[in-house]
Amino acid sequence: MAKSDIHPKWYPEAKVFCNGEQIMTVASTKPELHVDVWSGNHPFFTGTQKIIDTEGRVERFLRKYGMVDASQTADAPADTAADSKKK
Repeated sequence: MAKSDIHPKWYPEAKVFCNGEQIMTVASTKPELHVDVWSGNHPFFTGTQKIIDTEGRVERFLRKYGMVDASQTADAPADTAADSKKK
């Protein structure tokens, strides 16, 4: 037979607070939840996230493992077989 009174008290209307402001209500084992980040103020969900990639990942990989000179950049035109025949 199962033990009685072993489960925590259930609060079906627990309040969630962020920065002292009530955001939502959820069901929880605690009457109040205080959070620092939620979907309303997280940059990923608000669309204010800035992805800064000043250098491409492929170029960084190639340079890291010595497959390309550090002096070469993606902006410089590459010599092709057709270009070398024209010269």
